[in-house]
Amino acid sequence: MIEAKESDDIIVATNLVKKYGEKYALDGIDLRIKRGEIFGFLGPNGAGKTTTVRILSTLTDYDKGSASIDGFDIKKCPTEAKVRIGVIQQSISLDKDLTVWENMNHRALMYQMTKKERVSRIEELTEYFSLSEYLDRKIDSLSGGWKKRVAIVCTMVHSPTIVFLDEPTVGLDIKARRLLWDLIRLLNKKGTTVFLTTHYIEEAENLCDRVGIIDEGEIIALGTPEKLSSDVGKFTVEYTNAEGQTTYEYFQDMESASVSASKFPSGEVLMRKTNLEDCFVELTGKKVGG
Repeated sequence: MIEAKESDDIIVATNLVKKYGEKYALDGIDLRIKRGEIFGFLGPNGAGKTTTVRILSTLTDYDKGSASIDGFDIKKCPTEAKVRIGVIQQSISLDKDLTVWENMNHRALMYQMTKKERVSRIEELTEYFSLSEYLDRKIDSLSGGWKKRVAIVCTMVHSPTIVFLDEPTVGLDIKARRLLWDLIRLLNKKGTTVFLTTHYIEEAENLCDRVGIIDEGEIIALGTPEKLSSDVGKFTVEYTNAEGQTTYEYFQDMESASVSASKFPSGEVLMRKTNLEDCFVELTGKKVGG
């Protein structure tokens, strides 16, 4: 069996390139994801988020560069890489005609787990994620939030070291979204590394240890949410004029921001701390998801 040395970086991607025809989906990106962190990937539609997830999770080939999962090169050692990965795509891949338990058991069978291993793991997940009352319910009877929750739990049956979540909370209401945030935190608390793509700025700010911003196939910023925001400016002056047009100015200290705010003519002026959305819009010139 091929062995790999454990390092602080569980995902390493170097100069990854992916083209569709003449268009670059990824144009030489470099990424290092630390073991045990929640990493958020932000970008406008078509920026390359899903392509990155598909490549790193071995679902899509790439044209140039290299990538490894937990020390295993995904081209040279794909089997070793795959058993360490769990993937939740935007569309939920559960059998709607089966119960929650049957979906979990079926997923375990796919990973050739013995009956003893299956029973033990399903019991463990059921208890940890409070699924007892849902085990006999068919997937089609569950709400959107619970379907996503069950999809994540099914992905954890084989105890992956890293889970890829591609926009997991799209289409969910606020309550369901926040319940799913709790589930993601639980996964991470048990040592699972989480790679999360999202359109929701507050999701990245609340969950992620670090965030990468990708635009037109290139990573244009990388760091903690706090660091990325403060790089733009610690304080924002937001001015909306009588015509409803809003402008934003950024400052590193409150005194400079206060002076600027006092100079605006009649209209609505707001002085606040800079957030990750400000950083995103300044860097990409776009709204998240647009």
